[in-house]
Amino acid sequence: MSAPQSAFAPPASRYTVLRFIGFLSTICGAAAAFMIVSAVAITCQMIWIRFVLNGSTVWQTEVVIYLMIGATMIGLPYVQKQRGHVNVDLLPRMLPRPLRFGLAFLTFGLSMAVVAVMLWYGYDLWHIAWTRGWTSDTVWGAKLWVPYLALPIGFGLYLLQLGADFVAVLLNERSPFDLDEELDGGAL
Repeated sequence: MSAPQSAFAPPASRYTVLRFIGFLSTICGAAAAFMIVSAVAITCQMIWIRFVLNGSTVWQTEVVIYLMIGATMIGLPYVQKQRGHVNVDLLPRMLPRPLRFGLAFLTFGLSMAVVAVMLWYGYDLWHIAWTRGWTSDTVWGAKLWVPYLALPIGFGLYLLQLGADFVAVLLNERSPFDLDEELDGGAL
């Protein structure tokens, strides 16, 4: 007897590449969660220093901001894998299955195009910060290529997960918008 699937977890794929991309997305989710917990811990440390010890803080606010942005970017592929992004499924529910496939391909194509543009400009920003040695205009003077690296990594892995989801629908491993199981009583 196999373990029950979570209501949010996509079923395991027959294809190694799709399983590997899903594994990478899961690692991204864990990394994003670690960044959020780290940001909370640093915020608590900053509050302790400023209001209990009456000291000054130099790097904490900036690190918390960078960690939260990094968690958002690095967490994108995991949220996509879990179907956690905002989804309005009124139109797909009204469409017959063949048109639902067409709409899924259109939305995947448009989504991948937008994410590819974001990846391109995210990489460009990171590369400029890297080559020009940009630092923040604070006392700490953090090297900006480090937080900017979350942009190309996050969008690149998000694009990879979108591509894996597209291929899973194309290979009939997933139904478009994950509606067929619900609408057809569980039969594909």
